Amino acid sequence: MSELVVQALRKSFGPTEVLAGIDLTVPSGSLAAVLGPSGCGKTTLLRIVAGFERPDDGAVELAGRTVASRSVDLPPEKRRIGIVPQEGALFPHLSVDRNVGYGLRRGADRGRVAEVLELVGLAGYGDRMPHELSGGQQQRVAVARALAPRPSLILLDEPFSSLDTGLRAEVRADVRAALSADGATAVLVTHDQEEALSTADLVAVMRAGRMVQAASPRGLYLAPADLGVANFVGDTVLLDGTLSGRCAVTALGALAVRAPMPAGSAVRVVVRPEQLVLTADGDGVSARVRDQVFFGHDALVHLELSDGAVVTARSLDAAWAQPGLDVRLAVRGEVTCFSSQ
Repeated sequence: MSELVVQALRKSFGPTEVLAGIDLTVPSGSLAAVLGPSGCGKTTLLRIVAGFERPDDGAVELAGRTVASRSVDLPPEKRRIGIVPQEGALFPHLSVDRNVGYGLRRGADRGRVAEVLELVGLAGYGDRMPHELSGGQQQRVAVARALAPRPSLILLDEPFSSLDTGLRAEVRADVRAALSADGATAVLVTHDQEEALSTADLVAVMRAGRMVQAASPRGLYLAPADLGVANFVGDTVLLDGTLSGRCAVTALGALAVRAPMPAGSAVRVVVRPEQLVLTADGDGVSARVRDQVFFGHDALVHLELSDGAVVTARSLDAAWAQPGLDVRLAVRGEVTCFSSQ
């Protein structure tokens, strides 16, 4: 077992409190993404778990052993933690094989090097030098090097941020598969919402040194803890509404809500753009197309409602919805509400 448990972690630098009582549990064998904007404290959290910073209060437990607290400060090299930095940080004078095997004790099974290189899709690359590899391949080698000693935990510090968009998706999918195949427990620090939602088993959202919500990617997206989380983890259409039973009455009609609140409550309603359905003459309210932005895989259509409000729908096939056209607009599925008070 290699479960990571962070309890009531606090850290200040001078008068500035960077971590304000962080709690986080990462089950053994799972990948957690710590998501948040720059300056929220996620890198400090990573450094405390790794042993590069000491907490002011709270504790870090790994595989049932306390590795950091006010009275315990286990050195980084004794924590059995592998780290994958942003740029890979390979040794330029060592071959791929020797880079990957660097953390293995002398006499360890060299078959482990070949095993982890195969896991990351680089079987047969052992004799190459780092400068002969692409950026994505170098990151795969860095992951293989972290996996090789079978650590209790792997920390990934925005390891895909320097890669091109298309390559980033490919490499993170391969890395996710490698971590899963090896049964590794891992924490990914990122500010990329798509990366967190598509890669992790658990997504933990930080804001201003606090853990706002930790949930499965689907749970986080569909049931955000507050408006801040809703806006941060995806595009939103925000509407004013009034609760009536299990519906919120809004400019888009009466919408089914996930968690009912007291009748008559004034609420802010969160609708995801993909929930908005455009038809030429179907159900829903009347709207006029203002414009649309085409992305290839889908399009964002901006629409003006009868009260002048503008909302955005995401559509797979919106070529027919040209500017100036009057359409019908309906909402598919349940929505999330927050009190306006």
